[in-house]
Amino acid sequence: MSMMSDTDPVAQPAPAVQAAAAARTQPFLWSLRRELWEYRSVYIAPLVVAALILFGYFIRLWRLPQIVERAQNQPWWKQYVELALPFAIATAAILVTAVIVAVFYCLGTLNTERRDRSILFWKSLPVSDLTAVLAKVCIPLIVIPIVAIVVALATQLVMLGAASAVLSLRGPGPGALWSHWPEAQAVLVLVYLVAIGTLWYAPIYGWLLMVSAWAKRMTFLWAVLTPIGLSIVEKIAFDTSYVGGLLRFRLKGFLALAFTEPPHHIENIQSIDPVALMTPARFFASPGLWLGLVVAVAFIAAAVWLRRDREPV
Repeated sequence: MSMMSDTDPVAQPAPAVQAAAAARTQPFLWSLRRELWEYRSVYIAPLVVAALILFGYFIRLWRLPQIVERAQNQPWWKQYVELALPFAIATAAILVTAVIVAVFYCLGTLNTERRDRSILFWKSLPVSDLTAVLAKVCIPLIVIPIVAIVVALATQLVMLGAASAVLSLRGPGPGALWSHWPEAQAVLVLVYLVAIGTLWYAPIYGWLLMVSAWAKRMTFLWAVLTPIGLSIVEKIAFDTSYVGGLLRFRLKGFLALAFTEPPHHIENIQSIDPVALMTPARFFASPGLWLGLVVAVAFIAAAVWLRRDREPV
């Protein structure tokens, strides 16, 4: 009677066989690729916004030499508004677009696969609900922030390059522009802002994913009207605004924690260092951050459980 080899899959326990198969097929990576294939707006929407921004800025380049010459005779903070504000607006527009894309992605991803009944196909594959949901979580928490940083940075560099070329040919030179928008500091602030914003909004994304897994339709209304309704009921019943205050704190409270306010009388100083305004120690020491992350994990766990039990709509 022959002995079975220790490496024979038949002789291995089922969990070991499944783990080996998962290592070969990489279900998580393929699930992540699937999300990128199905939701191309993740990168198309920021690119479209960036293209519109560049189109408008290229039109502005015709007036840029006159703008720079006019700004040089004004106080430094007015120079900053004239020269650096377009870069700040461009970056803010791309970041806001990324947040909007993340919100609608979270609202639709688990609900759409139930409505078009594709969940029957995906569940027939050897991919667990945990793996599928974690791949979806990576889109708003990792992929979209990276896309936003890359697109915003590329847009800034194109704007700086085009403006520098115009000012070198027709103006006083690009020195004034680069002094009011130091790219190295801008990159550091951009990465910091995207990182803290993503961590802060994690419970919001978790809530939207859970609603997407639970609701049969009208996910946007369920996700938005539920907290608004709770705040209205609280106000009428108890004449308090704790829910409303919590919502406002979760939407914009991270800015006060992550940055310090600039001086009120900016006309009395010569410049503002944006890096010096960052307060990462205060942000990461905030209980609101860590409690929010715990809540986000709970919402994501609920989304996994709901996906396991929900049927096609």
